[in-house]
Amino acid sequence: QVQMIESGGGLVRPGGSLTLSCVASGPGRIYSSHFVGWLRQAPGKEREFVAGIRMSGNRYYADSVKGRFTISRDASTFYLQMNSLKPEDTGTYYCAVARRGYSTNAKDFDSWGQGTQVTVSS
Repeated sequence: QVQMIESGGGLVRPGGSLTLSCVASGPGRIYSSHFVGWLRQAPGKEREFVAGIRMSGNRYYADSVKGRFTISRDASTFYLQMNSLKPEDTGTYYCAVARRGYSTNAKDFDSWGQGTQVTVSS
């Protein structure tokens, strides 16, 4: 099974930017049919879809982050560029793989990383 390792979280002021990275490593691999997503979880809330990318390059975003976040990929590394951050973006951010393809349901994802904390506060 592929392992996902996130990094890049931190404390940032409202309106600031952060870039998260996620490296996919062995022993498994990501196949062309897979869908890689960034999801987040705030304290006391359900894990929610933020952004995702097909291996073909098609990208998808939650309405709450459209126009502010950009997901991209470079080989086996996946990025989430986050601009104009808001306090409600605070949470633990995870990258994960949906083996059956596109989904926004956290239950369809596996190969979860350990997460990286993003805190947006003045």
